[in-house]
Amino acid sequence: VIIIAALVSAMGIIDATALNVALPFIQSSLNAPAADVHWVLEIYLLFLAALMMAGGALGDTLGRRRPLRWGIGAFALSSVGCALAGSTETLIFFRALQGIASALMLPASLALINAGFPPSQRAAAIGKWSAIMALAIPLGPLVGGLAVDFLSWHYVFFLNVPLCLLCLGLLAILPR
Repeated sequence: VIIIAALVSAMGIIDATALNVALPFIQSSLNAPAADVHWVLEIYLLFLAALMMAGGALGDTLGRRRPLRWGIGAFALSSVGCALAGSTETLIFFRALQGIASALMLPASLALINAGFPPSQRAAAIGKWSAIMALAIPLGPLVGGLAVDFLSWHYVFFLNVPLCLLCLGLLAILPR
């Protein structure tokens, strides 16, 4: 449960911080004005912040797993869309979809911890989740730098897909 919750939460952090490193390469590759590049980064956060409460309410209504699966699947598909984007407009569109997907994933992933542990073990579980999240923050720029140096900016987004598949696989084998 902790691994799934941490991986899901870390994907959003790693994606955002890796993107910071890739932005100059994206701007150059797509011949994008600075304002468009700004929106590539900010549109994700805008949709995430605006819809996170709705994502939590959806999880309360439908259960934790279904919105989590939908969010992970949508994050994978929107990551592929970002990676294949040939214009800043398309990239901004798919980044907005990533933000919507994250708004489904994040509340549901934390709710898994809450439901997966009795009250006496919950604080320790959240502490472990927090430790993993703290490691994810510096990992993003490293991943982004390696991706753009050795591959291309597209791989900043392609790298989300195997993580999403791993999370979906782990979620499928998680006991109810």
